[in-house]
Amino acid sequence: MQHDLCLRAAARAIYDACFPTEELAPVGFDDAERYGTIHYRRAVEAAQKARMHLQYDREMQPSLF
Repeated sequence: MQHDLCLRAAARAIYDACFPTEELAPVGFDDAERYGTIHYRRAVEAAQKARMHLQYDREMQPSLF
């Protein structure tokens, strides 16, 4: 996913938040990406789903915070 830096950053943030220790994921994000682990694939899937919601018509709901 080297070509989409925003999506990769979102996947890394999700990965780090969901799998903060070696007990939950045996490798860090970079190795998980290299080997295509299930943890990595799920983080990417979550980032892709989040992107849809974050890009959805911001005129209707300009700010959540």
